[in-house]
Amino acid sequence: MSFTSNGHGADHEHLVFLYALQALPSNEVAGVGAHIAACAECRHEIETLRPILDAFLDWPTDVLRPPAPLWDRLAQRIAEETGGEPVTLSPERWVEPQWTLAGPGISYKVLATDTEQNRVSMLVRVAPGAEYPPHRHAGIEELYLLHGELIVDDRKLFAGDYLRGEAGGVDHRVWSETGCTCVLITSIHDALL
Repeated sequence: MSFTSNGHGADHEHLVFLYALQALPSNEVAGVGAHIAACAECRHEIETLRPILDAFLDWPTDVLRPPAPLWDRLAQRIAEETGGEPVTLSPERWVEPQWTLAGPGISYKVLATDTEQNRVSMLVRVAPGAEYPPHRHAGIEELYLLHGELIVDDRKLFAGDYLRGEAGGVDHRVWSETGCTCVLITSIHDALL
């Protein structure tokens, strides 16, 4: 990183942008973060970028992050045009899981699986009007609604709501009129009825 004595070198804006996009190499995050915390001008730049970045929150991450082969081609082309070295993806970078269709209008993305506890964490998308079949919870089910509205039996959930289902409990009707996205942590042994 090339911050000068007053805190700003020729590439400080570039580093602040990369920091805001969470695109810095992991070995530079702490240094740039410390600089931003101490620099009113850089904090202002971050605050100016926040509404722009927040506008991307509803975009699927597979649109925002190109696959590795495309990233490599883009990095090579930028390097050729700027005369610099290509920026490569770090090997320890998390690979975005793919969306899987669970049924008509319902898709999920597994975030983590705990085989010892028989639990799975996932993002779930429900299209407007889609319905998940009745099911019995094999363990505790936790749902946090990120976007939209979801109706579970006679309870209507809104973005930010949390719902806990006990082991052995049954959800007879789960559907969304508006469409929604939620984080779901549940047993891998839940059973459809």
